[in-house]
Amino acid sequence: MKNTIAIIGGTGRAGKFLAKSAIKKGYSVRILVRTPKKSLLNDPNITLIEGDARNPDVILSLLSGCHAVINTFGQPNKAVPLYSEITSLVIQTMKELEIKRYIGVTGGSLDIDGDKKSVLNKIGAIVFRILYAEMMEDKRKELHLLQASKLDWTLIRLPFVKENEKSKVIKEDDFDMPGFKISSRDIARFMIEQLHNPSYIGKTPFISN
Repeated sequence: MKNTIAIIGGTGRAGKFLAKSAIKKGYSVRILVRTPKKSLLNDPNITLIEGDARNPDVILSLLSGCHAVINTFGQPNKAVPLYSEITSLVIQTMKELEIKRYIGVTGGSLDIDGDKKSVLNKIGAIVFRILYAEMMEDKRKELHLLQASKLDWTLIRLPFVKENEKSKVIKEDDFDMPGFKISSRDIARFMIEQLHNPSYIGKTPFISN
């Protein structure tokens, strides 16, 4: 029996590489989509679940039979933020189904106690808090929900995401962003690697190329 992963945001920038990376590693995946994409239907290891991430029945259907959840849900910067609402629903459903492993992504500008950010990265975080105040507040709320959840969670902090960059070495750091960009492929690769890596459980690592 293959381990099965639920993916939210599976057609986004990093998401579209997640299914491929997971299947290469021998997993099956269940992907939440608003409208099914034919290109994803060609693989017997992919199950598409159609619906809205805010709908509890849809999330229950998506997570049923899964061993872990990967959340790369994304929105335009100026949209009303839904990150904490969706993560709250996912946490609640994971507990009902007794799924422990959660891996998500957030922005590198999210400040956390114990950070040792460079002056440049501190300034960047302040600018983001001013320009995208509502989104950053919601991202902070999302983190607090995970911290209180008792799940085996990891929330990965990202720099600027480059769509079509080739895969490169991934730099990791607990306290500061080690570079200014990362490829979508490498985000997916790193997330899949975390499924059975306990090093970052309950942590918020930075990654970059």
